[in-house]
Amino acid sequence: MSEQIQTVEDSAADQLWLEPRVQALQTVRLGPYARLMDGTIVGVQDGLEAALSEDDGVTWSRIPMFSREAQVEVSRERALIVTRKNTLVLAFMNLLDRVWTWDSETSDITTETRLPTCVMRSVDGGRTWQDFQLLHSEWTGAIRNMIQTHDGTLVFTSMMMLAHPGRHSVVTYRSTDDGLTWQRSNIIDLGGIGHHGGVTEATVEQLRDGRLWLLLRTNWGRFWEAFSEDDGASWRVIRPSTIAASSAPGLLKRLASGQLMLLWNRLYPEGRTAYALTGGDNQWSEVPCSNHREELSVAFSTNDGATWTRPVTIARQSGAWLSYPYAFEVHPGELWITTMQGDVRVKLREEAFANEPEVSDLRCAHEGG
Repeated sequence: MSEQIQTVEDSAADQLWLEPRVQALQTVRLGPYARLMDGTIVGVQDGLEAALSEDDGVTWSRIPMFSREAQVEVSRERALIVTRKNTLVLAFMNLLDRVWTWDSETSDITTETRLPTCVMRSVDGGRTWQDFQLLHSEWTGAIRNMIQTHDGTLVFTSMMMLAHPGRHSVVTYRSTDDGLTWQRSNIIDLGGIGHHGGVTEATVEQLRDGRLWLLLRTNWGRFWEAFSEDDGASWRVIRPSTIAASSAPGLLKRLASGQLMLLWNRLYPEGRTAYALTGGDNQWSEVPCSNHREELSVAFSTNDGATWTRPVTIARQSGAWLSYPYAFEVHPGELWITTMQGDVRVKLREEAFANEPEVSDLRCAHEGG
């Protein structure tokens, strides 16, 4: 999705403000990151190289991921995991196989439109990569995150652009053999019109009762949610959530403590009850929506989202976009937070937010939350 968005020029943005409880990271670049069994941290840099650190991110070595002949470049929206068998699995869009077309007269894509969802694995700590697979060629707006469930199944979120009219839908992929083969879920299509219409950019996590919980970006003022009882093979309960959100993706993450953490862009700036809407022209979207991304917020839940701590803005920059977050728990309770838009690079300690008051849900105050 972000490849289509015209971002705000840095010169038009105010200075980045950080909440005093988070600290800027100087040697960490864009995530996601994963830690191997020997302690090495692995990430992807510049779409072509694996980045490895043996000293918790102080220094990095970089290793090419592809041969010179390979027509592959890893997108900045990607998912990376180390499985319980110490296999690295990376899901991404191939930017070198990207064709974007949009017919404004019909609000539709053409048959040439493509941005493939791909996966590959490394069994030697990111030094070489194998088992490259193209899972679908339809335009993938973003891949947000990947988890390994209680029984070992890998699940990651993806998207498929649909036509007649042009709109987005969400799918997930699952693997029961450590990323060797993959099966696609049913398509979550809730309608819509526009190159940012429909449901998009979902994040997934497993609840304590075994169900998977999917939060989907929408243009309708809140995340929608879906649940799976078969490790992502199918999504059968799809409904609006009680989490108000702008038209931007969130990130759910289960922490070592057992808490859930949510990073997202709230519907309105903190303390306000309105924000200028865009879209509604059947080009961006069929309805006007909030694209508020000047603040990145965090909340925690000890009961799988039944209640949350009060949302806290951890980064703010007027005139800029701070969105598409990644989170890596470098040590229990210590997290690296990075964003694809806005280049936020901070360290957050879970315990610093332990005394935040609890709220019943994350709706806006004027909605009764």
